[in-house]
Amino acid sequence: MGMTLTEKILARAARRSLVEPGENIWVDVDVLMTHDVCGPGTIGVFHREFGADAKVWDKEKIVLIPDHYIFTADERANRNVDILRDFAKEQEIKYFYDITDRSDFKANPDYKGVCHVALAQEGHTRPGEVLFGTDSHTCNAGAFGQFATGIGNTDAAFIMGTGKLLIKVPATMRFVLDGELPPYLLAKDLILQIIGDISVAGANYRTMEFAGGTIAAMSMEERMTMCNMAIEAGGKNGTVAADETTFAYLRDRTNKPFEAVYTDTDAKFYSQHHYDVSKLEPVVAKPHSPDNRALARECSDVKINRVYIGSCTGGKTSDFINAAKIIKGNKVKVPTYLVPATQKVYEDLFTYKYDGQTLSEIFLEAGCIEPAAPSCAACLGGPKDTFGRLNEPEICVSTTNRNFPGRMGNKEAQIYLASPYTAAASALTGYVTDPREFLS
Repeated sequence: MGMTLTEKILARAARRSLVEPGENIWVDVDVLMTHDVCGPGTIGVFHREFGADAKVWDKEKIVLIPDHYIFTADERANRNVDILRDFAKEQEIKYFYDITDRSDFKANPDYKGVCHVALAQEGHTRPGEVLFGTDSHTCNAGAFGQFATGIGNTDAAFIMGTGKLLIKVPATMRFVLDGELPPYLLAKDLILQIIGDISVAGANYRTMEFAGGTIAAMSMEERMTMCNMAIEAGGKNGTVAADETTFAYLRDRTNKPFEAVYTDTDAKFYSQHHYDVSKLEPVVAKPHSPDNRALARECSDVKINRVYIGSCTGGKTSDFINAAKIIKGNKVKVPTYLVPATQKVYEDLFTYKYDGQTLSEIFLEAGCIEPAAPSCAACLGGPKDTFGRLNEPEICVSTTNRNFPGRMGNKEAQIYLASPYTAAASALTGYVTDPREFLS
């Protein structure tokens, strides 16, 4: 009997030859990630349940990443980072990407940035492995042919002490995308299209496996965008089979051995969905749900107050390159916030050249706000002094992943989720704008 990619990973992690959807199994964990929001709670449960002097199961398989509420004067937020730091020292955690000087993040050689992109850039996302994180967008790592999903503090604390977790095997929904991607579409359009089709509950506790020629032609960062938002459809995880693109990305980032697995030809799927991407148009998700989909051109009468380009979903280097393609040589009409996901992306903004100019030169000449320190920033709202936070009931086009009421701050604010192309085009007009108006 054939198995899907996810089933094969879980079978190996459970030390079994076969698993089926719906089974409850114990799996061995390869990587556990936690950050400054959930880390303190996880650490508290760990010591409560395993003892004040307990040691973690493997100090080289835990990754601690402060990234959510770090560039703020909020004392409670800063205390969370202190708790991570104390725990890392106490447990001799190898991978703690600390932020010690909040006034100058560039003075922090250990600091990386947003956990999901940092995990990939630092080589923690390896095919065939099991990764759990105390953040719903941990499914981002599924782009590497890995089983990666978000968990709560209690489950994370149990993993800290044992290296194991009891989970139910998810059934797999397969999404086959074929055709040459039109020059005005990005991965964000594709995943918003899919979520709009199946709804925010359409993949509840199921795997979303992305396949087909369109996916095979994608860069790793675009595949990450697809898998990152599987959770927006209720998915347990998203996956893309590893290939030479995957291996090339990992070659200089990890020297740890891994073994990729692949879906069998006779595997059984919960459902299969086929898309010819050449027939799709740029889309947005209107307030206040990621599945409230509309064509970008249908929203051209929506006047906006700002544009936000950032987050694990839309703050990678390729996202800024795509935004720069549209913004170059033009002027923005609304405040346009730029938040690189990681320190590496921040550096790319000032070194990567597009058409003879660095990305930062393109953005600053257009009137964008100077790029912020890499972090989650306004994507999760945060304290009121968080960069880019919507403190007023404004209308924003954003490359982030969620647009629920209050997600980016003010509960009356309206968020339109969009691709970097659409966000950039909207910045130039002051209205929700189809990027085809600027892409010849």
